[in-house]
Amino acid sequence: MKLLVGLGNAGDQYRNNRHNIGFMAADAIHREYGFGPWKSKHAGLLAEGQIGGERVLLLKPQTMMNLSGSSVQQVAQFYKIAPIDVTVLYDELDLAPGKVRVKIGGGNGGHNGLRSIDPQLGVDYRRVRLGIGHPGAKEMVIHHVLGDFAKSDQLWLAPLLDAIAKHAGLLVTGDDNGFMNKIALATKPDAEPAEKPAPKAQSHIRQAREPKPQVAVPETGPMAAMLKKLFKGD
Repeated sequence: MKLLVGLGNAGDQYRNNRHNIGFMAADAIHREYGFGPWKSKHAGLLAEGQIGGERVLLLKPQTMMNLSGSSVQQVAQFYKIAPIDVTVLYDELDLAPGKVRVKIGGGNGGHNGLRSIDPQLGVDYRRVRLGIGHPGAKEMVIHHVLGDFAKSDQLWLAPLLDAIAKHAGLLVTGDDNGFMNKIALATKPDAEPAEKPAPKAQSHIRQAREPKPQVAVPETGPMAAMLKKLFKGD
């Protein structure tokens, strides 16, 4: 059995926050694979389903973000799930919007959700970092993280969530590189056209008004002699 955890803050006021992109990813997976209904258990919302024939639990801790570890530990202990079979999806300030990185183990990077999980579960679980971008100044971080996604963010957010759901099976089988490649391809901006469009046709009047390029007149040689005779009338 595998456990996929999406991190966020419970409550309608936080629903569309950047900090809740982990919840959004869990909801997208839930829809994609037709998981059973969310049930309130172990200080979280828990749903069960299958991905690629593997039994999978989805968890959205309903504690505040900085207490997420309690819910994750309870589920892992009750269902006897080893840390290596736990995958946590969460927001990452230090990744550009829409970028995704996956690794097993490592530090918490200052993320309060991971800071809560590590002491209770250990560090050897899979971390899926979902880029939300950095506001550029330290004093703006809290407002940025706890602020809602803008309408313009949907240009990258919707394709990202769809791709995470579609390719979640690669996380379940441990194909982290394959998962990252699929996400990168699915969220890649449209390529620019190979050729520039042809300039619009101009009217004859406008063409006549356009200054004509100056042509260099030869000063020596047969052509120069002929031009002198032509214009001097010789």
